[in-house]
Amino acid sequence: MIKNFINGSSISYSSEKLSVYNPSTGEEINQVVSSDDKDFQNCIDSSKKAFLDWSSVTPLKRSRILSKYKNILEQNTDNLSKIISEEHGKTIEDAKGSLSRGIEVVEFACGIPHLLKGEFSQNVGSDIDSWSIRQPLGICAGITPFNFPAMVPMWMFPIAIACGNSFILKPSEKNPSCSLKLAELFSEAGLPDGVLNVINGNKRIVDIILSSKDIEAVSFVGSTSVAQYIYKTASSNLKRVQALGGAKNHLVVMPDANLDQAVDGIIGAAYGSAGERCMAVSVAVAVGDVSDVLVSKIQEKAENIKVAPWLDQDSSMGPLISKDHKNKVENFIDIGVKEGAKLLLDGRNLKIQGYENGYFVGPTLFDYVTDKMDIYKSEIFGPVLSVVRVKDYESALKLINDHEYGNGTSIYTSDGEVSRHFTTNVKIGMVGVNVPIPVPMAFHSFGGWKNSLYGANSIHGTEGINFYTKLKTTTARWPKSINSGPEFKMPTN
Repeated sequence: MIKNFINGSSISYSSEKLSVYNPSTGEEINQVVSSDDKDFQNCIDSSKKAFLDWSSVTPLKRSRILSKYKNILEQNTDNLSKIISEEHGKTIEDAKGSLSRGIEVVEFACGIPHLLKGEFSQNVGSDIDSWSIRQPLGICAGITPFNFPAMVPMWMFPIAIACGNSFILKPSEKNPSCSLKLAELFSEAGLPDGVLNVINGNKRIVDIILSSKDIEAVSFVGSTSVAQYIYKTASSNLKRVQALGGAKNHLVVMPDANLDQAVDGIIGAAYGSAGERCMAVSVAVAVGDVSDVLVSKIQEKAENIKVAPWLDQDSSMGPLISKDHKNKVENFIDIGVKEGAKLLLDGRNLKIQGYENGYFVGPTLFDYVTDKMDIYKSEIFGPVLSVVRVKDYESALKLINDHEYGNGTSIYTSDGEVSRHFTTNVKIGMVGVNVPIPVPMAFHSFGGWKNSLYGANSIHGTEGINFYTKLKTTTARWPKSINSGPEFKMPTN
């Protein structure tokens, strides 16, 4: 059974268990503990004790441990990628790619001595100096989704820990093993016991985290409905919160675009990782007379996507995470047909020999989708691509800006003026130009607008540094030999 990782050891008190399945076969492959109050208290006690010592460790020494951790992660890439693929189902190359993006955040966090440098002003008043510093919060927590069991946790805990906090990670109960391995490897790199603890479970443990008076900040990535719940509940318990929610990412194809590049971008972004990405392209916006040829090229390439378990090296797309999620995605396809969209490719009832009980849904393509349809409005989180046809650029921009989600978007064009107007005026947090998945690098920050992000801070980058620290400003003057007496007015220059 998969236990918790607390104070450097595998441990759990609860006897309750949750099943972990192989998405390719539908078989139970393990069980994970569903933690209780005693498990959580053990976790909190460990985190409290660790914070007292870790927060006093110099940023340079923290950086050296992070640097060693980065090297150990790179040495364990194959093993970690295998763990990801076994429990999630994504292809091994996709697992490796997502792991690399997580390691980049560790690499960014290695620069913490520079990133924590404050500001200094001399003579803000007569013989008065002022300076600011950023200090750790205390115990921080991260609640992470199933779709990126390495990358998303590493968006959080390396930066929080680099800033001097202790961190409690609650991974998805659907694929918990990777998070435990990440914590074990951090200990191997020299991280003191209790600085990073991993606690497993379901909504019960989430609610305990959100209400705990000992936790200062909560980071979350998941669906919008859960993000809203996390934000409201944690905020009402006076915590700092960053909660990243759902998405409906549009990719606009202008008539002057390099069409082959646009199609390749759409195919990879729509169907990669079986569409289980918050940055997946789920809407292709065909502008003007490019529509017919664009749809034809998308259909031709999508028909040739190989769907297979991750063990097949030629696989481009694996299964969905669970039976329930498979049913949800297939239900959306049913809805799209009833709403009148033209179904060009149907991924329902896909069966793979030897894996008939796996959670596979094939590439699905709808044409003539409108903004009134539920398949357009809702985040499906599966390999379902909708094509919306619009008459001109202005209509495309309005379509995107009117949507409730504001996570990511892209435009394919050869026109610099159109590109500049789009990047300036589109109401989306992450924007790509001739790039299908505009995920920022670790030294920038990841976050959407509207119903895709709740809280003041995006995740990782300098936004992450600000989120996991509190600002302190000191104003000082050394006393003179002659006391001029008390002042009762607001000090000025």
